[in-house]
Amino acid sequence: MGYLAVRDVESTVRIHISEISVLIIESTACSVTVALMNELIDKKVKVIFCDSKRNPSCELTPYYGSHDCSLKLKNQMEWSLDSKQAVWTAIVAEKIKNQALLLKHFQLEQYAMLENYVAELEFNDKSNREGHAAKVYFNALFGKSFSRSDDNPINAALNYGYSLILSAFNREVVCSGYLTQLGLFHDNMYNQYNLSCDLMEPFRPVVDCRVKKMSAAKFDKQEKVQLINLLNTEILVDNKVNTLLNTIKIYSKSVFNAIEEGDISLLKFPVIDYEL
Repeated sequence: MGYLAVRDVESTVRIHISEISVLIIESTACSVTVALMNELIDKKVKVIFCDSKRNPSCELTPYYGSHDCSLKLKNQMEWSLDSKQAVWTAIVAEKIKNQALLLKHFQLEQYAMLENYVAELEFNDKSNREGHAAKVYFNALFGKSFSRSDDNPINAALNYGYSLILSAFNREVVCSGYLTQLGLFHDNMYNQYNLSCDLMEPFRPVVDCRVKKMSAAKFDKQEKVQLINLLNTEILVDNKVNTLLNTIKIYSKSVFNAIEEGDISLLKFPVIDYEL
C-alpha cells in the first residue's frame, strides 16, 4: 500500500514512502526486502547503508533516473571545457567564501586570508587557491595540529556528514539524468561520484559548522542524529527558504543549466546561516 513497515519484536511502524527523501539503514542486523528496495528506487528515495561501525559505506544508485537520460548523457559528454571550467571557478569561489564566513562567524581572524584567496582566484583555480584555503581553514577551525588524515572523532563526524551530503547530490545528479562519474574538475578513475564531489563543495561548511559546535571528544548516536537532521535545515536559495535537500535540488539544476547554456549567471548558490 505504499508504506515502509519497520518491524521489531514488539511493534510495527509504518511510514508512507512519499514522505521519505533519504533512508539510512544504520545496523547490519536489519533485514530488507527486495520489494521495498524496488519501490524506494522507483520513488527516487536515496538509500544509504552503514557498516558494522554504523558509518555510511555504500548507497543505492539507480541506472535510470530520468525519462530522457540518453539525451542527458549525450549532452554531458559534449559539455564544453570552457563551460565546465567557468562553473568550477564559480563553485570554488563560493566554497572559499562560505569557509571565510564560517571563520568570521566563530570570530577567527584567518577569515581575512580566505577573503584574499577569493580575490586572487584565477580561472579554473590554476593557482590552487582552494587547496591553500583548506589548510588555513581547517587549522583555524579545529587547531593547528589538526589533520584531515587523523583518526579522531572530529574527522569521523566530518566524514559522516560529508557522506550524507554527497549521497543527496548523487540522488539529484541521477534524477536529472546525468552520470555521477563524469565530473567538472574531479577526475579520479576510482571515484564513481566525481560530479557529485564537484557540486557539493560549497555545502561542506554546513557540515563543518555543525561539527565545530559538537563535542570534539566523541562521535556517537547523538552526534549522528544531529548531522542527519542537517538535511532538514532551512536555507535561503533563489530568494526562497527551502530545506537543505530542496536547496541541493535547486542548486544542482542551476549548475546543469549554467553548463548547458554556457552562462554562470544562472547559478543559484545557497545563502548559509551559520546559526544552524
